[in-house]
Amino acid sequence: MFLTNGVRVKYGVRMTQDPPWRTPPVKPAAKPRLSQELIVRTGLDVLLREGLDAVSMRRVAQALGTGPASLYAHVATKDELVELMLDQVLEEVPLPAPDPERWRDQVRELLRAQVGAMRSYPGIAKVAWQVMIPVGPNALRHAEALLSLLRAGGLPLTRAAYAADALALYTKAFAYEGSMWGAVDQTEIAARGRRMGEYLASLPPDAFVHVPATGHLFTAETAAERFEFGLDMLLGGLRA
Repeated sequence: MFLTNGVRVKYGVRMTQDPPWRTPPVKPAAKPRLSQELIVRTGLDVLLREGLDAVSMRRVAQALGTGPASLYAHVATKDELVELMLDQVLEEVPLPAPDPERWRDQVRELLRAQVGAMRSYPGIAKVAWQVMIPVGPNALRHAEALLSLLRAGGLPLTRAAYAADALALYTKAFAYEGSMWGAVDQTEIAARGRRMGEYLASLPPDAFVHVPATGHLFTAETAAERFEFGLDMLLGGLRA
């Protein structure tokens, strides 16, 4: 008499192994335990693969193999999610111990690293620009680090706070502009550059003496130089 597997198990009949030509059943992989950290990491993965516009609670839930409702116990909204993603990116930037002898160089190094981190996650600079006052743990550590460097340079608290605000705005704006160009195909960027150069060259020379001569200065190749120039202007104007 032939028994089904279910009947064999039910009545305690010892089952033989399946024939070797049969594919053995595969147990589904266990889903990772949901946490805020896992959700944020998954959001960054989606951002890297598909861009910031693709990041949503539904898309992140799909990547995790669950439903959007299960995410809300850990992250309240999409806005909170992308702000947490920004804070996670900032965690990758090392924070210096203030050295009064080289505080300006340390400010430059910190802000360069912030720009580099944001450019590593295209689109996250837009989040940095949109968040009015970042209050994530890493954002607060960055604010404290920048203020500590400026105070190490002898600046009074009020001047240090205003300087930190101006430097942060400059850094976020520069990173945001770079991320916008980073989303454009390099061939298209080169074509736009040629068209702009031709247009500037066509301007009447009696009305435009200097503008046509500056077009070649604003390219991807000069981005780092322009960023450093801006930092030099801002830091050079600071006096204790």
